[in-house]
Amino acid sequence: MSIIMRLDRVMADRKMSLNELSERVGVANVNLSKMKTGKISAIRFSTLDAICDVLDCQPGDILEYQRPQDNQTEQSAESEAA
Repeated sequence: MSIIMRLDRVMADRKMSLNELSERVGVANVNLSKMKTGKISAIRFSTLDAICDVLDCQPGDILEYQRPQDNQTEQSAESEAA
């Protein structure tokens, strides 16, 4: 997947445990754990909003786009051919 979850990094920077974040955000611990490990395929804006509010961060601090390797290889080959 091209979207990488960085929730674990932001939580570590804020020295906040999963249990504390779960209580403050109002989302089940198991669901936040799945987010933290990147094992989700969607996130509600209301949940993202609550997480950003509690962690005092921006959505871009939690979510990162990473171009798939196959596309990078194809684009590099096209650039070199041009």
